Amino acid sequence: MSTSGGSKAILAALGANLGIAVTKFVAFFFSGSSSMLAEGVHSLADSGNQLLLLLGGRQSRRKADKEHPFGYGRERYVYAFVVSIILFSVGGVFSIYEGIEKVTNPHPLENAWLPILVLVIAMALEGFSLRTAIAESNHTRGKQSWVQFVRRAKAPELPVVLLEDTAALLGLAFAFLGVVLSVITGDAIWDGIGTLFIGALLVLVAIVLGIETKSLLVGEGATDADATAIQNAIEGTPKVDRLIHMKSLYLGPDELLVAAKIALAPDSELRDVARTINEVEVAIRTAVPIARVIYIEPDVYLPPLDVETDTSAIVIKSTD
Repeated sequence: MSTSGGSKAILAALGANLGIAVTKFVAFFFSGSSSMLAEGVHSLADSGNQLLLLLGGRQSRRKADKEHPFGYGRERYVYAFVVSIILFSVGGVFSIYEGIEKVTNPHPLENAWLPILVLVIAMALEGFSLRTAIAESNHTRGKQSWVQFVRRAKAPELPVVLLEDTAALLGLAFAFLGVVLSVITGDAIWDGIGTLFIGALLVLVAIVLGIETKSLLVGEGATDADATAIQNAIEGTPKVDRLIHMKSLYLGPDELLVAAKIALAPDSELRDVARTINEVEVAIRTAVPIARVIYIEPDVYLPPLDVETDTSAIVIKSTD
């Protein structure tokens, strides 16, 4: 997986979540805390999510074939979308169900010190995982805010891990408050309320992830900065009169397709046309290295036509 894919952040999150899941389930077994059960399922779902992200990265590296001539780069988007579904169904919906069950049928906690200890340890481990994700994200985030980074990132892994880890820390805080309030008040209903907050948080994060990855699956074009760089590269190539129009599409997080129609001199010879197209391709790849699939259509520029309408007919006239 490429550096932008954040494999280091994924592995850090996977290791943390597996360890945390085991301790949470142990704490639930001895204390009966529904918050612990919800958090254990949450960590287990997160572990599965990280495995899916790693699998998606591996699948995306397969070479293009006859059936998929543009390669498998979008596999990473597919697996990130699956992660959002799992987070919603397994993590969020289960936690809400468990929270409702605990609120309607509360039962006292046993060995309350154990879930509190586990939650403190889990916060430390999740903090380490989030810190790794932040450090990896800063390599590609630039001057973007965190909201802009999550919304505009073309590699889905880092936004997924960032949102998961943030949700995990907030969930642990809700669970901690639920358990502590249950101990202080002697009313286990607070444990159920904490579980409901965890479920609502996971559903919210899953919805955000689903919306963002859906946009990538449908197909996004080059960023404004890359589009401008490509346009300048084309128009800066000798013998190119102008860029008539251009379209782009991300084939994967690290691969961009560029299709452009360029205007050349009407009397250009075929040899000169071919040479100019090659120069344009080199200029584009130099300006934006991830532009790996390029289609250039040579044409002759004609001034646009002005369309005037009245109640009786449509008249088309040249702007010359």
